[in-house]
Amino acid sequence: MVTWKRNCSSCCLLSYRSDHDETRKLNCSDRIMWKYSPGSDPVLRIYPVNLGDEGNYTCEITNSEGNFRFISSLTVIVPPTVTLTHDQSRVAACQASVGKPAADISWIPASNHSTEEEVHHPNGTVTRVSYLGWVNRTFPTVTCLVTHPATNQTLLIALT
Repeated sequence: MVTWKRNCSSCCLLSYRSDHDETRKLNCSDRIMWKYSPGSDPVLRIYPVNLGDEGNYTCEITNSEGNFRFISSLTVIVPPTVTLTHDQSRVAACQASVGKPAADISWIPASNHSTEEEVHHPNGTVTRVSYLGWVNRTFPTVTCLVTHPATNQTLLIALT
């Protein structure tokens, strides 16, 4: 017998009983299934994964060798949407929207004159904006470098 369950009261339970070649699903969406045949490889598949799927999942296996329990923690990473704009006063704004975790933003050439704002959304994502006032005409362009576990992006903008 193999059982996958999420550690919460009304969450999905997915089980397979090999002696009857029987599978059961309780409170599971269509996105949660066996990746392969549960009799030969009882891997859990969640596709497409979303933020609500985060949490701890327990796999319990019972066979003639005994009872075994494995706990896996699922963390969902969301790549941010990145934009780079500027206004008439030569202030550049680099925005990394709704990422999880929050993206890091830096500027090239480096500057200690940037400021940042951060908004935490109820779903666990974060929007971070970095503003850079650029008045030095020696460098007519600036580059925004966004670093994130899901993606790294570099955007270039001319401030003329």
